[in-house]
Amino acid sequence: MSNLADTISAGIKDAMRAKDRDRLAALRDIKSKIMLEATKGGAGDEVDDTTTLAILSKLLKQRNETAELYRDQGRSDLAREEEAQAEVIQEFLPAALSETDIEAKVAEIITSTGATSMADMGKVMGLATAAMAGQADGKVISTFVRKALSS
Repeated sequence: MSNLADTISAGIKDAMRAKDRDRLAALRDIKSKIMLEATKGGAGDEVDDTTTLAILSKLLKQRNETAELYRDQGRSDLAREEEAQAEVIQEFLPAALSETDIEAKVAEIITSTGATSMADMGKVMGLATAAMAGQADGKVISTFVRKALSS
């Protein structure tokens, strides 16, 4: 397993010892998604940190969207549970980049690839999402790439 997956496993043990049910539930969910990815067809038994970060980002986004839905429906009790799990997931993700940092990284990638038009967007997006995995949402990156390539 990757270092990040090992850290999550250690977190599960710590949550068990502390009898922290909410944290334990969130960590078990993360671990199950990592194990599911590891056993996916042909993936082998190893999940690297990059894949683990992608899984964590996806889970965080799901938790936040679900919490928002619960709040809209007047179910603040369920929304609090989702937000608590989102906080646990956030602990394992790197700090989010500011919009200024994202814009700078996108500009750097565009310069290094020599991209000049929207036809190069796929190439730039591939490199940008890999470079900012877990630190920025794909939609935000896409917005900055489009803006930079269309100007």
